[in-house]
Amino acid sequence: MSTSIKISERAKSRLEELQAEIRLETGTKVTQQELLDRLVEESYESKDELVDSYRDDFDGLSEEEIERWMSGTVASENPVDEDEIDEVLYDDEHLR
Repeated sequence: MSTSIKISERAKSRLEELQAEIRLETGTKVTQQELLDRLVEESYESKDELVDSYRDDFDGLSEEEIERWMSGTVASENPVDEDEIDEVLYDDEHLR
């Protein structure tokens, strides 16, 4: 159930700023209603803490997951020195 409330233009503008910052920083679209709900239901010590609350809690891959992922990679039969990478990638002679 949703109830309408009146807020000042300043508060509305601040909500829009927070909404935009959350989307920019986390890639998460959040409605002003969702933002207000979170602000009212939770207590945050800072704006950064509020923005961070919309981030995914991904801590990275475990060593086992990295090893499993890397096991699918193979070495090329034609090794390239680090110094040659641009030449190999962008040299027209190489593409012919």
